Amino acid sequence: MAGPNKSTFVVEHLDPELGPWSALEYACIAKECNQAGAQFLLTSVPESLQMPDNLARMEELQVERRSVEEIFADRKSRVCLLDPSATTELSPADGDDFDVFLFGGILGDDPPRDRTSELRRKGYTGRRLGPKQMTTDTAVRVTRMIAQERIPLDKIPFVDTPELRINEYESTEMPFRYVTDSEGKPIMPEGMVELIKSDADKAVDDLM
Repeated sequence: MAGPNKSTFVVEHLDPELGPWSALEYACIAKECNQAGAQFLLTSVPESLQMPDNLARMEELQVERRSVEEIFADRKSRVCLLDPSATTELSPADGDDFDVFLFGGILGDDPPRDRTSELRRKGYTGRRLGPKQMTTDTAVRVTRMIAQERIPLDKIPFVDTPELRINEYESTEMPFRYVTDSEGKPIMPEGMVELIKSDADKAVDDLM
């Protein structure tokens, strides 16, 4: 059993903006990676992009204007691209073969737009995390569990499309796969449930 290696998790930010949903996910990833002794990089962030307050204040988050290609030019073979179109599932042994795990933001599109194709064309080795779509923070969490903690994909507890109560009359179904906590509840970033509820309230207000 190999000890946990110092992995780097990279989200290549492929969007000119950074919305509140992504900000909560990135903050969550930064915190969890830091606790796990791993590094989190947000790359290809345009100069013009103003970091939201919650991220700007985070010491655990490393923001890079450079692309992942530039930063890891000397060790491309050690970079693993988490790609929903890959044919091989990520396995604990991949924790020995790769030091850098790369994610194309935004993963949480529904329906998925193939943002990862821009990174796939750069020739990185691809692995996937099963057939279901995950939010970015979930994908990083699962990758960390497999590569660092050496937990096989089929041993990770998941819930698909969980229902979220907005109020006593309404609920919304989240169209993603989540890791569950010890109580079987989906693990979401701090503040995410409140954000989803306020978005739902806004949508209802728009109809009135």
